[in-house]
Amino acid sequence: MSIFINKQTRVLVQGITGKQGSFHTAQMLEYGTNIVAGVSPGKGGQSVEGLPVYDTVFAAMEKEPVDASILFIPAPFAKDAAYEALSAGVKIIVLIPEHIPLHDAMDIMAYARKQDAVVVGPNTFGLVSSGSSKIGIMPNRYFVPGPVGIVSRSGTLCYEIVGHLTEHDIGTTTVVGLGGDRVVGLNFIDVLSRFEEDPETKAVILVGEIGGSSEEEAAAYISTSMKKPVIAYLAGRSAPPGKRMGHAGAIIERGRGTFESKVKALNAAGVEVAGLPTEVPALIKKILS
Repeated sequence: MSIFINKQTRVLVQGITGKQGSFHTAQMLEYGTNIVAGVSPGKGGQSVEGLPVYDTVFAAMEKEPVDASILFIPAPFAKDAAYEALSAGVKIIVLIPEHIPLHDAMDIMAYARKQDAVVVGPNTFGLVSSGSSKIGIMPNRYFVPGPVGIVSRSGTLCYEIVGHLTEHDIGTTTVVGLGGDRVVGLNFIDVLSRFEEDPETKAVILVGEIGGSSEEEAAAYISTSMKKPVIAYLAGRSAPPGKRMGHAGAIIERGRGTFESKVKALNAAGVEVAGLPTEVPALIKKILS
């Protein structure tokens, strides 16, 4: 069983006629994602990969009811696009763009809570129910079904770890990219709690990085509320204080969010932290054996 999405999840692509939207629509369809329509203002009546294109989400929903939408929309316009989808009743929003203005991101999250909807991202690679449905930009070939759930703040690190697992014949149930901006929708605890309830997920990998306190908060949750084994990998071991490490959220400030503090919290919760991504498969095999 997957979490959040499955083979039946009906997906809408906002910004489908753009270069990124059309390319990743083809990739998602190839993976098996149930995309039913796209939206691009002023392009209604066209088609992309055989899918109908509508001018608005509301127009699409009248013809093709959807459960989830992925946004390939420039950051300055992402708030309006997200609001449109949420207002139309879409319950899962995947925000691909990075650098959405901070207050826009805060407004999106507040409105999503009001609409009882889930937001993945922004600045995310998306999420994938391995072998069933992919709503995102991750490479298809690495995401094969198996017993491991993954939740990650980093896209490239997650791809690397999933690639190493695949090389060792270890697949995944669901992989979720939280996103690297300062304000994001889903957090570690949201996803860990769903993995804990999923009978097919036998172990969980947490991929974190310096900055913020989300890993420490996840460690506290794991220590009190999770029975399933969790291992972790953290990026930013050598980062100096105040240094931006790619993501807007990966900044150490006033001694908070250091690599050492996160490792200490995770270890105290019984989570083994891998020193290198290549060590992850062996740790997973050990806890699954």
